[in-house]
Amino acid sequence: MTNLRFFKYLHSFLVVIILLSSGTVFAQNFPNKPIKFVLTYPPGGSSDIIARTIANKLSKLWGQPVIPDYKPGAGGAIGMEYVAQQPGDGYTIVLGNFGPSLVNPLINKVNFNMERDFIPVSLTTVATSVLVVPESSPYKTLNDLVAAAKAKPNTLNFATSGPGSISDIATELMMREAKIQMTKVPYKGTVPAINDLLGGQVNLMISDVYPVSQFIKAGKLRALAVTSPKASEFIPGVPSFAEQGFNGVVALTWWGIFLPAKTPPAIQEKYSNAIISIMKDPEIKENFANLNVEAVANTQDEFKAFLAAETKKYSKLISDNKIKGD
Repeated sequence: MTNLRFFKYLHSFLVVIILLSSGTVFAQNFPNKPIKFVLTYPPGGSSDIIARTIANKLSKLWGQPVIPDYKPGAGGAIGMEYVAQQPGDGYTIVLGNFGPSLVNPLINKVNFNMERDFIPVSLTTVATSVLVVPESSPYKTLNDLVAAAKAKPNTLNFATSGPGSISDIATELMMREAKIQMTKVPYKGTVPAINDLLGGQVNLMISDVYPVSQFIKAGKLRALAVTSPKASEFIPGVPSFAEQGFNGVVALTWWGIFLPAKTPPAIQEKYSNAIISIMKDPEIKENFANLNVEAVANTQDEFKAFLAAETKKYSKLISDNKIKGD
């Protein structure tokens, strides 16, 4: 009986060793075929450019094609759900974003769970947003606008690019911090919202920097504050909300790499090292700066901590303000 137990133990031990060894060999040989890089937005936007830039570098680094695979729709849920259902073999990755990966699951019913179905690899890029008003607006400063909103609650109206968008969430933060109430005017996208802002149909908007920068430079829109902790190099001369006394108004758009659950640790590490190396490349930093986004890189543990803090922050805001999806 003792010998039988010993041989059973030895067999189990050898099985574990073989599995660990095969996993290591698999990771060493990875990748040996093309990789799908899923995007939750259609071609042409910031996410597309960010993903293609990373994909090109990753392809050169590993000697295998990294192919963008567009699966837009449902606020990013279609792409995220697709990746959640893929095998954890490292051959499918997704560029997660503030909207699809954080806000959408909080305001809509989705068929995936970020903690259960995904493995965070690394943050890649972050971007500030900017509060803008039309050039004809009487509000020259943030304090001017806040004073007007306090004097006549719900008189001012603000554009958003849709429920749960950074423009929506950041303005909710602003109203909470400044103790003001304004009327929300949701649009289906950033472009129609900016068009109505330029036309004076709405009073203000918090927008990504890239789509409004040309109008700020042309003097058609006036920038009053940015949502980064400090003033941003991408909007010179414009102080942050925090620098103007509104410390709670910090809201960044971010993008990061996620893998499907059950991806082996060795492959996770391979991705983590590669992404960190890519995002530290001076050429990459310059390319992304041209998009008004900052290239960053962090470890898996740092990315997990970042996601936990963001989720805690926005879960409360969304719950308190009863923000719902479409």
